Amino acid sequence: MTTSPRFGYGSQDELPQEMLALADGISSLPAVYRQRLEPLMLRIMESTRRRRRILRLVQEALSQLRLDMKYLLFDLEATRRERDAYRRSLESERGEE
Repeated sequence: MTTSPRFGYGSQDELPQEMLALADGISSLPAVYRQRLEPLMLRIMESTRRRRRILRLVQEALSQLRLDMKYLLFDLEATRRERDAYRRSLESERGEE
């Protein structure tokens, strides 16, 4: 008798292949062992998914921070150029007087 996997895998790329293989192995165990191991495996799988979601969020936040820093540096340089141009125009006006 073959049993279908009892674990909700979700997206296959969310979990490492080794973990999926372990879940398949647990699902093929006799019921007495499977009942003890399945809840533990489900908790581990959910924890892994949660960590991956958190990691993805952190990576997105870092990417956004890098982009924001580029915009801020560009703005700073533009402001400095405007300031220097304004100083030069003030100095040239004072020199003409």
